[in-house]
Amino acid sequence: MRTDPLSAFNFPASDMEPALFFETAASRLAAGGRTLAYFALPEGGGFRLVMAIGFDREGRVEVYSSRVSGPFRALTPSFPQLHLFEREIYEQSGLKPEGHPWLKPIRFNTPGAVPGVADYFTVHGSQVHEVAVGPVHAGVIEPGHFRFQCHGERVFHLEIMLGYQHRGVEKRLSSGPDARAIHYAETLAGDTTAGHAWAYCGALEALCGVNVPPRAQVLRGIMLELERLANHTGDLGALAGDVAYLPTASFCGRLRGDFLNMTALICGNRFGRNMFRPGGVNFDLDPALVKELKLRLAAAFRDVERAAALLWDTGSVADRFEGTGVVSKEAAEGLGLVGPAARASGVGLDTRRNFPYGPYEGFTMSVSGSGDVYSRAYVRWLEIQKSAELAAAWLEALPQGPLAADCGELRPDSGAVSLVEGWRGQICHFALTGADGRLRHYKVADPSFHNWQGLAMALRGAEISDFPLCNKSFNLSYCGRDL
Repeated sequence: MRTDPLSAFNFPASDMEPALFFETAASRLAAGGRTLAYFALPEGGGFRLVMAIGFDREGRVEVYSSRVSGPFRALTPSFPQLHLFEREIYEQSGLKPEGHPWLKPIRFNTPGAVPGVADYFTVHGSQVHEVAVGPVHAGVIEPGHFRFQCHGERVFHLEIMLGYQHRGVEKRLSSGPDARAIHYAETLAGDTTAGHAWAYCGALEALCGVNVPPRAQVLRGIMLELERLANHTGDLGALAGDVAYLPTASFCGRLRGDFLNMTALICGNRFGRNMFRPGGVNFDLDPALVKELKLRLAAAFRDVERAAALLWDTGSVADRFEGTGVVSKEAAEGLGLVGPAARASGVGLDTRRNFPYGPYEGFTMSVSGSGDVYSRAYVRWLEIQKSAELAAAWLEALPQGPLAADCGELRPDSGAVSLVEGWRGQICHFALTGADGRLRHYKVADPSFHNWQGLAMALRGAEISDFPLCNKSFNLSYCGRDL
């Protein structure tokens, strides 16, 4: 069944016999589709497989489903972008995707995971050795295990194991909506408050049939772009720090705070919490605050521009960035990478352009093509310029009108796919209601769920000393990968 993002549809959608379901899914993926979400929905003592496929060039979403009671056909061998989705289905439902090349658990504390069992891939041979890092790290980052198969300094294979802190957020959202749900959405990935809050609100608004007022849409856009500005600026500084280039590292560390402080001026929280609500937003901008934000935005952007210029004009930085951690366009497309990581490899995907929403009609995006650390850094700089331009234009011409529309009851036996371009890439929230109009299932695909395997590919054939730099060039979320 075809649907538009942010439009509700009757569910079950395109209910198919299993054989037809897998044939259709394979043909649609082969025709250029990309998996937005794929999960097992508990239903009547069994399970229904549900898949949402996005066609980026056409801005179209197709949803298919099928009842299954036992093992099912794995599509991963033909479409590697599905490998984590199918492993998750097996772990959560016990339904085995037959033909999947590697069905190890992706988490350690869910019913389908076996405590203490980790079947790691190994390489055997003379002088081949393993380097294991984590899951406990120095500092305050979340737990994650990285296991390198190396010959000397050269990496043959990197395996990334996450899932040590599964929080059950999707399960909690499935019992809503209620007053707490928006706060769960805001903290799905703590540095992506605006992105996930907007996606959650979008799903509920579609199920309610509510149109968000233009002023609220623009205010949401300003919050989302300030979030992008803060994180991309911080990442440029961190990348500079990883190659010991301290001028840009120092400048961008401060400037990230400037963008966060602008967000706090709007809603009282530096990460944007409590700004979004189903139907609109909670806070408005008066003329004095608009003027202050415009001045701060212009000043911060000028400083970022100078800090970035130092980065691009320094030969030692280019020497470390260029040719490091290359992910080809073919690999990026095959793995279903999203966001700056995909665009740095030449993949023309940006939800703001491919699936326009809110104030993003006519949006154009930035793409690089070499797929290395330099490209992943430079795409961030291009997006900083675009975000500053968008936020400044919106502040200059804020529409008049209310801040919110009332959301009524959710439409029963329906579904909605909500897509938002977070700063890491495409966010997908897939909401399903039951006959009582309450949420019966809620599935989230954070961009990190798609992109961690891209980091593993970036290390193939590289030096193990390149790992910190490559890791920072992706800067993925641990908790967003594990919901």
